Amino acid sequence: MSFRIVVLAKQVPDTRNVGKDAMKEDGTINRAVLPAIFNPDDLNALEMALEVKSQIPDATVHVITMGPTRATDIIREAMYRGADGGFLLSDAKFAGSDTLATSYALSKAVEKLNPNLIFCGLQAIDGDTAQVGPQIAEKLHFAQVTYAEEIVGVEPQTMTIKRRLEHGFEIVKAKLPLLVTVHSSAKTCRSRKANLVLKYKYAKAKTEMESVGNQYKKLYEERPYLHIEEWNADAVNANVEHLGLNGSPTKVKKVDNIVLTQKDSKVLSACDNDIEQMMVELIDSKVIGG
Repeated sequence: MSFRIVVLAKQVPDTRNVGKDAMKEDGTINRAVLPAIFNPDDLNALEMALEVKSQIPDATVHVITMGPTRATDIIREAMYRGADGGFLLSDAKFAGSDTLATSYALSKAVEKLNPNLIFCGLQAIDGDTAQVGPQIAEKLHFAQVTYAEEIVGVEPQTMTIKRRLEHGFEIVKAKLPLLVTVHSSAKTCRSRKANLVLKYKYAKAKTEMESVGNQYKKLYEERPYLHIEEWNADAVNANVEHLGLNGSPTKVKKVDNIVLTQKDSKVLSACDNDIEQMMVELIDSKVIGG
C-alpha cells in the first residue's frame, strides 16, 4: 500500500489587482474581473509535500481543488512541478460556501482518498481566515500542525516539524494521519519541469474533455494519466444541507467599496515648528485623536 499525500490547493483572484468592481453587492468576490492564480501559500504546501514524497518509497502526491472548471489549471500546474495527479471538486451546490461549508466539502473529498498526510497553505489570499485547514482536521479527526515552516524528520508513523511563531520557532512531533498548514516563510515551490509540462499539458477534467475535438479522444484513451478526475457533491456523498449558502452560517451584513486615491502631498522640514503644525492639522481634520 502506497503512502498517500494530499495537497489542498485553491485557485484565487489576484488581489494585487483589486479595483472598484472587485466586490459584488452581496459581499462575494467578483472573480470574473480578477486574474486567477495559484494561492501562494498552497504552492509552499506543494513543495513541502514533494519533499516528503522524495523521502518515502512509493509515496504519491495528489492535489484536490474546489472550484469551477477553470480551477483545473492549478492541478495541471501542480503536475508540471511534480504532483502525480489531482481531483477537481466542482458543483453548483458548492457556490457561496464560507469556510465551514468549504471545509465540509473538502473533508468529504479527502475521505475518498484516505491519505496518510494532508498539506495545505496557511491561508488563502482572498479570505485570509486560516480556518479551512484546521476545520478539515477536526472533521477528519486528524492530528494537526499549523504554521509549518520545515519538515525536520520523517518516520514511518510520525513527522517532526518546525513551526514558525511570532517571535521565533518551535519543533514538534506529531503522529499520522496528520494535516499540516504551511506558512509563507516555508521553502518556495520548485519550478516547472520541461518533461512534465510535455507529459501533462493535455491533462483535462471530464468537463474540459467534452469541449475538445475528436482528435484528442484517442490520446486520452491511450494515456489514462491525462484524466483529471472530477467529483460533484454526489460523488463525495456530501449532504447538500451542509453545502453552499445553506451550509454557510457566515452572513455578510454590509459591504463598503473603498477606493484609496492619492491626494496632495506636503513636504516637511526637520524643524520642530513644521512637525507641530502637521500634528495640529491632523488633529483638526480628525485623522488622529478623533
